[in-house]
Amino acid sequence: MYKVVIIDDEPIIVEGLSRAVDWKSLHCTVAGCAHDGREGIDLIRSVEPDIIISDICMPGLNGLKMIAALRSEFPKTQITILTGYREFEYAREAISLGVTRFLLKPSKMDELQEAIRAMCAKLSDDGAEAFSEGSSDAGGFVVKNALHYMREHYAEKILLSDVAEEIFVSQWHLSKLLNKETGQSFSEIMNGIRIEKAKELLRDPSLRISDVAEQVGFQDLPHFSRVFKKIAGVSANEYRNK
Repeated sequence: MYKVVIIDDEPIIVEGLSRAVDWKSLHCTVAGCAHDGREGIDLIRSVEPDIIISDICMPGLNGLKMIAALRSEFPKTQITILTGYREFEYAREAISLGVTRFLLKPSKMDELQEAIRAMCAKLSDDGAEAFSEGSSDAGGFVVKNALHYMREHYAEKILLSDVAEEIFVSQWHLSKLLNKETGQSFSEIMNGIRIEKAKELLRDPSLRISDVAEQVGFQDLPHFSRVFKKIAGVSANEYRNK
């Protein structure tokens, strides 16, 4: 029996899917339901379902970020999107990330059952290709979102956990993806972003080096100086004098 998780912010849809589908005949069982993206992610990590049926337009949720997170962290899990969002480009992106079906609400029961059968068929396929489909693109999508967030918030005291929470993946998984895609650790990437911003600010002679260090997110000047020289090859003062 394949474990199914249903995620939708409309209780009537969650209840309807749970009761209306003959899950047993499809060799499935509903392992849990959630009513928002964050709750859904926690549930998925807890029960590790084989199949996810989810809306992607819920309050406080970026659907594509959630899909990418799930497909990269749980490559064997099959996903069907059930949504009222009709934007073609959004659907295309979701499918490229490895979603099995993209169904528009209100969906007919035979469409939903066909989607469930398609997901079960993929799960019963022993080939690794069926499981890895879309997961590589999803990993790249996760890293792209992580780097975007880091560049937007470099001046703040942000941790790996902050970035991971923003893009719906675990810290461990994000660390692994960053290293795989960039060859660098989180702290190395963060320092690189900050030093590049520092170089731009050093062109302004009215700013003291301590001001620059603070503006790019370093808590103390000695630490900034060590990191700057390690990355730039010269001290901040020498860089400015050039």
